[in-house]
Amino acid sequence: MSLRVYLQDHCVDFLAALKKEENVESKQPIKKTYFCNQIITMSSIVAIVGRPNVGKSTFFNRMIQKREAIVDSISGVTRDRHYGKSDWNGKTFTLIDTGGYVEGSDDVFQKEIDKQVNLAIEEADAIIFMVDVADGVTGMDQTIATLLRRSHKPIFLAVNKVDNALRIQDTPEFYALGIKKFYSISSVSGSGTGELLDDLIKELPEVQENETSLPRFAVVGRPNAGKSSFINALIGEERYIVTDIAGTTRDSIDTQYNRFGFDFNLVDTAGIRRKAKVKEDIEFYSVMRSVRAIEYSDVCLLVVDGTRGFDGQVQNIFWLAHRNNKGIVILVNKWDLLEKDTLASKKYANQIQKEIAPFTDVPILFISSLTKQRIYKAVETAVDVYKNRSRRISTKAFNNVMLPIIEKNPPPSYKGKYVKIKFCTQLPTPHPQFAFFCNLPQYVKDPYRRFLENKLREEFDFKGIPIQIFFRKK
Repeated sequence: MSLRVYLQDHCVDFLAALKKEENVESKQPIKKTYFCNQIITMSSIVAIVGRPNVGKSTFFNRMIQKREAIVDSISGVTRDRHYGKSDWNGKTFTLIDTGGYVEGSDDVFQKEIDKQVNLAIEEADAIIFMVDVADGVTGMDQTIATLLRRSHKPIFLAVNKVDNALRIQDTPEFYALGIKKFYSISSVSGSGTGELLDDLIKELPEVQENETSLPRFAVVGRPNAGKSSFINALIGEERYIVTDIAGTTRDSIDTQYNRFGFDFNLVDTAGIRRKAKVKEDIEFYSVMRSVRAIEYSDVCLLVVDGTRGFDGQVQNIFWLAHRNNKGIVILVNKWDLLEKDTLASKKYANQIQKEIAPFTDVPILFISSLTKQRIYKAVETAVDVYKNRSRRISTKAFNNVMLPIIEKNPPPSYKGKYVKIKFCTQLPTPHPQFAFFCNLPQYVKDPYRRFLENKLREEFDFKGIPIQIFFRKK
């Protein structure tokens, strides 16, 4: 499970007061996240820090036992802070994978990556400083070591890529970094990590956390539609790197969030483009992770660039979520940039509904991540859609409503034969599915199926949720 982050807007004064409280000396302070008038304890946090391409993401994936972070020989693949759960000898902690730190770079991405690294250091209880034995001690390693010593937090120097006995002979030079002890490890094979983790968990504060399976809300859309800006605006911090360059986000990353008394995971995803446009391996894996995020989500918040419209690729993402039976909320972003009149939103919504017909019972909101216009309404709507997806109707109530409608409007006859529906029920599935039992299910056609779905939506609130109807022989 990803890091617990409970944030709410307008908490600046409260946070400032708590910051003073945190300055009181304490030998092993418990890591806390502040949510207005509540204090919630959470698991200890360990940040993995180092320059680019030393194997941080490979080590992160091994520790969480999933291929969450993209790994490539090209440096600079990881950009945002990436959270994951790990445990060792019965002790659970949160790992943060960070991008490679490079001080003084002019690259727009690198400046943002360095900012994310500094945030991770500030947030962590302990730090794994990773270096590459093949490169030896570099000037950037020296710079990072100086940066980490200023944090006054436990530092564990991991000399990575020690894959054979010959490379062990090259490790003593890392004493030059001024850290008393180092650990010779291999992120690929896992050798040497046991001793590192044994010492690491001794330095972590004792924290208890209740593990729960939280709903997942995936924020999806085309590249540069404003997905990361939307989440940053919600949680009130620069959690994700945002630039004008399409493809800034690469991994699908969770952030735990609390709003309207409801806990859920917000999942930021990479923009999904047409296959013909995907040229690099890194972008291919980014798109695959975005598709997987849709498949594993409960609700998809489809962010649309209002200046570009509801084009073919956005429609493909919409129908991908629909085929996977996910709740859907359409968010038209950058609404503040458009010239509009009083009927602009209605015309825009009608245009979208034409493109997504016949599934038109979908919430459409017009937002601006920059000005925070209606972003909290978007979350409230997503929570309502999740509740609709979880709605269960008792068989008695369902029959009492639907059977009179069917009796008044029975299925049309087919070749002189009449279909008689006697009984209906909701199936025990994660998303709404309904079975109607009749004498001749093979003669019920799609128009009548759509009629029943429309009536069902009129009587029960399933807004934003695909509905499946089956006809079975009784």
